[in-house]
Amino acid sequence: MTLAHIEIPIDVLDSARLSVQEVKQDLALTLYAQRRLSIGKARELAGLSLWEFRQLLGSRRIPPHYDELDLAEDLVALSELRQTGS
Repeated sequence: MTLAHIEIPIDVLDSARLSVQEVKQDLALTLYAQRRLSIGKARELAGLSLWEFRQLLGSRRIPPHYDELDLAEDLVALSELRQTGS
């Protein structure tokens, strides 16, 4: 997996009282709410399990959505899990 890096000054994180993990979760939630990321990709960005991400959605009162793209990505993830034996 190729990664992109974003530079955020520590003083900005400190001022916002956010950790890097919280920024990633907030970004994932925002992109999911805007329907720019599927739940699978959003939970991956957030670094959470699907269950944890769904709980986070509920705590932020973001309604879940599920469409054909979500299903396709879930099927790919399932296939990958089966191939790795996890």
